[in-house]
Amino acid sequence: MQVKVDRELCCSSGMCVTNSPEIFDQDDRDGLVMLRQSTFRPEQFAELRLAADLCPGGAISVVEDAVEDDAARR
Repeated sequence: MQVKVDRELCCSSGMCVTNSPEIFDQDDRDGLVMLRQSTFRPEQFAELRLAADLCPGGAISVVEDAVEDDAARR
């Protein structure tokens, strides 16, 4: 799974940090989203999808790998 953040779309709501503080952070200067991790464990996948769904600015996107997507369907 790949997670991308677009700081230009970020509206600094903090939803990502509130729900997933071990994965996301906010820049102290401007409050914009930052990833704290570059790789993710399978047990974090649902949390990452939720963060993308809850982001009011649409700044977080999740790209599923084909293998992970197949495993999730089983």
